[in-house]
Amino acid sequence: MDNIYLFMIIALAVLAVADLVVGVSNDAVNFLNSAVGSKAVSMKTIMIVASIGIALGAIFSSGMMEVARKGIFNPDMFMFSEIMVIFMAVMITDILLLDFFNTIGMPTSTTVSIVFELLGAAVAIALVKIFANGGGFSEVVNYINTSQATEIVTGILLSVIISFTVGAIVQYVARLLLSFNYDKKAIWVGALFGGVALTSMVYFILLKGIGGTGIAKASFALTEGKTIKEFLEIHVAPIIAINLVIWSILSFVIIKFLKVNIYKIVIIVGTFALALAFAGNDLVNFIGVPIAAWQSYQAWVGSGIAATEFGMSFLADKVPTPTVLLFISGIVMVLTLWFSKKAKYVAQTEINLSREGNSKERFEPNSLSRILVRGSKALGFYFNAKTPSSIQNKIEKQFEKPIFSAEMAKNKDLPAFDLVRAAVNLMVAGILISIATSYKLPLSTTYVTFMVAMGTSLSDRAWGSESAVYRVAGVMNVIGGWFFTAIIAFVAAATVAFLIHIGGPVMIGVLLLLSILIIARNSLSYLKKSKEVKAEDSLDNAESDSVQGVIEESAKNISKVFKRVDKIQNAAIEGLVKEDLKKLKKAKNDVSKLETEIEDLQNNIFYFIKNLHESSVSASAFYIDVIKTLQDIAQSIGFISKISYKHVNNNHKALKENQANELKEIELKLNEMFSKTRTVFESNTLHQIPYLIEELERLLAEVGVYTQKQVERTRTTESSPKNTTLYFSILLEFEDLLKAKINLLELYTKV
Repeated sequence: MDNIYLFMIIALAVLAVADLVVGVSNDAVNFLNSAVGSKAVSMKTIMIVASIGIALGAIFSSGMMEVARKGIFNPDMFMFSEIMVIFMAVMITDILLLDFFNTIGMPTSTTVSIVFELLGAAVAIALVKIFANGGGFSEVVNYINTSQATEIVTGILLSVIISFTVGAIVQYVARLLLSFNYDKKAIWVGALFGGVALTSMVYFILLKGIGGTGIAKASFALTEGKTIKEFLEIHVAPIIAINLVIWSILSFVIIKFLKVNIYKIVIIVGTFALALAFAGNDLVNFIGVPIAAWQSYQAWVGSGIAATEFGMSFLADKVPTPTVLLFISGIVMVLTLWFSKKAKYVAQTEINLSREGNSKERFEPNSLSRILVRGSKALGFYFNAKTPSSIQNKIEKQFEKPIFSAEMAKNKDLPAFDLVRAAVNLMVAGILISIATSYKLPLSTTYVTFMVAMGTSLSDRAWGSESAVYRVAGVMNVIGGWFFTAIIAFVAAATVAFLIHIGGPVMIGVLLLLSILIIARNSLSYLKKSKEVKAEDSLDNAESDSVQGVIEESAKNISKVFKRVDKIQNAAIEGLVKEDLKKLKKAKNDVSKLETEIEDLQNNIFYFIKNLHESSVSASAFYIDVIKTLQDIAQSIGFISKISYKHVNNNHKALKENQANELKEIELKLNEMFSKTRTVFESNTLHQIPYLIEELERLLAEVGVYTQKQVERTRTTESSPKNTTLYFSILLEFEDLLKAKINLLELYTKV
């Protein structure tokens, strides 16, 4: 039986490495987004700076490991056998939960997940013990470190409000002082900003950096007999004042004589500081539990006492974590940062929500987001009415944004926000996280960085009238996901702990195998999704500024649409005839993707018209008509796919043989027409379009004949209302599809 605990330690070690990988994939957004979103420096430079910060932060994070040992539960109330069940349940749950959020591209809190997993597993095992001894539910408070658990949870929740508020205030003040034309301000303004930013970052890097090392306890003459850490904490004001002067002077020299952008320097230092704080604060979330389990195992093996009788009171004491383990963890985190594709996918959520101007919105607005936006606008009108116009004008001047040319506005490589906002994001988030870390409070780095970014976006007026409801809805979705994390982490960890308790070694093996299968499935699903995003038949926005260029670009899109519509209608008809629900579902999903891409083309019309030459303005009407007709085509094939899927999914009667044969005939002729049309547009032989129109009109007449046949069958032999309704609906949509295709071709005969 004793071998099972060695097996659990090995399993926990493997889970620790896996948890580091999925954890960093989730949390990389916290320290990369500001630098990546602002495009301050090259991606390679950002990664190198972040890697150094992570490596150093990991080595100096030993003190935080106490949270996993005694921060949530009272270790003296549990035996070694029970502690191992708790730790195993926590790690299995954690890796599955984080991988799930990574796969769907949503940032979640590794701190919240580990805290509530520890809480859930500890409560489950505590209740097992209590009920076994005939106790009551109220006794569970004796097993849980309620005071510290409450402090941790409160700190995490408060971090949301504090981070958003501080970020909004600091960004508002920074923008009032610097405006969007910060590069044209006097040198002393940039130097002062650099001095403040670098002072705050360097002070907390220093305080955080020595916190987990033996140097922190050293003292010498200049520290007045106190340890270095005590000296830094006591003499905050003079140290900050001296640093402010030094860094302001250095910033002036950097700007004046070295001609280097001080905001880029701040962003580089801020990325390092945030990566350092992340590793120091969040490493406990990934390896704190396995290390506590390993230390418990060592203590139990040396005791010679039975696992069910060996108490865990020693976990309440400070037990240093071997530096070599921290070093190895740092290496794993750095490698993950460089090679994880999921990290980049998760990063897009925060960058898009804080992006300046319009972008492809990922979230749909809801009633609450609309109410909040209306309320904010009403509040803004109220304050504007109470503010003198002279002051309003000065404020508005500072918030005047640079006007991009139409060509620049269309550039997808433009920064999501400017250097000032990126610098404020990093400065505020780094300070807040470092303060919490220095006080051993495991606040959520995800909550802090995300809410700071949202606060600065709000102050910077990045959420305009055309994007506010989407952005607010997105923020609410992410925050809702955080609460979901807490609930599911508690319930899942408690469930897994109970299963391990009753199932023993066999259940551990089953759960580990299940975890491997789920993670493998998620990885395959993510790879498949990534390939779909890069599909060769994806539609392209028009970028030409002449009539001929627009005609040629539109022809390419039309060819791609026809190719995809052809595949969809094949799958829909075949799926309906063979009652293949899987094929019908795929057809329905493919239509949704096509409709989304056509909608993106429509959303680009503003920039397209702006980019046209005066002599080519007539191309705008042509392009708008092309997109409208493509929408009609997609809508028709979409309706066919959806009603076919619904019919089969509801287990209604299959099509009769004559109906199936007629649909196949129409489908084959449509295939032929789609193929001919694609050839015409791909080869740019548009002079053949009149012949295509004639063939389409003949096919349209044939569909009408099939409709009349079904009318006659309905009056005589047809007995299924659902079947008849479906067949008529498909024929009518085929007619609409053909008419839309004819309209599209006629557009090319008029240009």
